[in-house]
Amino acid sequence: MPETRNIVVLGASYAGLGSAHSILRHVYPALPRDQKVEYKVILVDPSTKWYQRHGAPRAAASAELIPADKIFLDIEPGFKRYGDAVRLVQGKATAWDPEARAVVIQKADGSGDERVEYYALVLATGSKTYAPIFSQQGNGYGEVEEALRDMHERLKNAENIVIAGGGPTAVETAGELGDMLNGSAGCFSSRPAHQRVNITVITNSDKLLPVLKASVAKQAEKYLNRVGVDVRYNTKISSTKSLPDGKTQVELHDGSEIAADIYIPAMGVQPLSDYVPAQFKDENGYVRQNSKTLRVESVGPRVYAIGDVGTASRNTIIDIYDQVPVLCANIKRDLLVGEEHSTAQPSSQDRVFEPKTATLQIVPIGRSKGVGELFGWAVPSWFVWMVKGRNYMLPQHETVNGDKWAKEK
Repeated sequence: MPETRNIVVLGASYAGLGSAHSILRHVYPALPRDQKVEYKVILVDPSTKWYQRHGAPRAAASAELIPADKIFLDIEPGFKRYGDAVRLVQGKATAWDPEARAVVIQKADGSGDERVEYYALVLATGSKTYAPIFSQQGNGYGEVEEALRDMHERLKNAENIVIAGGGPTAVETAGELGDMLNGSAGCFSSRPAHQRVNITVITNSDKLLPVLKASVAKQAEKYLNRVGVDVRYNTKISSTKSLPDGKTQVELHDGSEIAADIYIPAMGVQPLSDYVPAQFKDENGYVRQNSKTLRVESVGPRVYAIGDVGTASRNTIIDIYDQVPVLCANIKRDLLVGEEHSTAQPSSQDRVFEPKTATLQIVPIGRSKGVGELFGWAVPSWFVWMVKGRNYMLPQHETVNGDKWAKEK
């Protein structure tokens, strides 16, 4: 019997899908095939579908604008092309023993735990948002589906909506809800003619969209006003409490309160790293890693972190897509070192991750407007609509089926 060397990828969202497809396309074919060693890629995730969270703001506003089959895509079909080279495991990591080089997977079907030993390990479990409409919470996609259905039902009778946060998610969500519920102002108006719902964005900053220029942020506020959204700056939310009638009591730092029919926390994320031993994480729960090579050097050879779970990430999709080729190149190098019967030779040096420093952000506001910057230049509203606002770049079949990573970058 040949020695089985498992390349385990934990997580099947942006980072995990990119990692698994890249390894299967560009690393696995270069590995030796003989009677001594057999390699297997194991992809682990509790969900059978990929939730394209970048489309969540519009999906939260309307199931008609973004139906389920556009935002939830099946994972398994995209991996059938690899045959026996890959195994998909529906479950989530609950424990990790770096010394034994094994992870414990809690199976989603309730059949118990499975201990999986690894030769190489990729931590790609990502992060979760505070509101379940914006991301999976470390479990199956059903949680998100239920949260979206609940949101759509509550929107029917909502009169006051509070959105906490001032970043892209908060602004996009406010814009989509405002456009859907209030409509947009006419050519010579700054507010909608028939506003049905009061929508308030609360941020503790003095401007929206922190990475963008002040002039662009101010334009974003004007577009929000056009769909009936108001912005409160320099305001902190002290606490929230669910009320018996289903509303949420939002208490502000000055002692005032708002009774919201719907309260949406749209600020920040939390890394999904509960399975990682504490000594390998920073104070915020992110996995400590080499920010250049993406290796988790403190736990031994051939262990990597990619995307939102690691300290090298700024929690952006752009960072993830820039990290995938780096991970692929370095894991390929590490696996080929010392292999006598490989069809390829390891590269002479590591590939390094260099995060982009230029501003790259586009933010749709409703179905027809938006703001953004590319490389320091403000882009017109029509450009935002063309690139992202018309359909939120959905569905991204090329990501889930691996075609995005067809070429080795």
